[in-house]
Amino acid sequence: MTMHLEGPWLSMTGKRKGKVKYKSAEAKRQAEEQAREWENLKNKYKSTTTKVSKPAVKTMRTDVVRRESDVRPKSLNSWITGAVSSKPSQQYTGDMVKGITVVHKSCLQPVFTEQEAIDAAHMRR
Repeated sequence: MTMHLEGPWLSMTGKRKGKVKYKSAEAKRQAEEQAREWENLKNKYKSTTTKVSKPAVKTMRTDVVRRESDVRPKSLNSWITGAVSSKPSQQYTGDMVKGITVVHKSCLQPVFTEQEAIDAAHMRR
């Protein structure tokens, strides 16, 4: 869908806001007072905060002492040899399910009795 068919909420050019209209002179005075207080609070906390520099990243730890016996043995991957056989396929070995029927499109349903098979065969498709 192209942009000329969409509403103004998808505009990439921004939204121009008109002049703010207040209900009364008292409401305008309160709004301006709150805006001044908000600016004072922002300036108060803005001047007290300072940026903290990040510490330098160490490449090696010098406080760790290793012993001679801490040498790790090499891993052995020789237990995986040759091809791996696949899982045997699952097969139904019981005698309760007589078969499977397709009732509508790809809806497969199990058939337990002869009557269910007959009913499925006579259903409208």
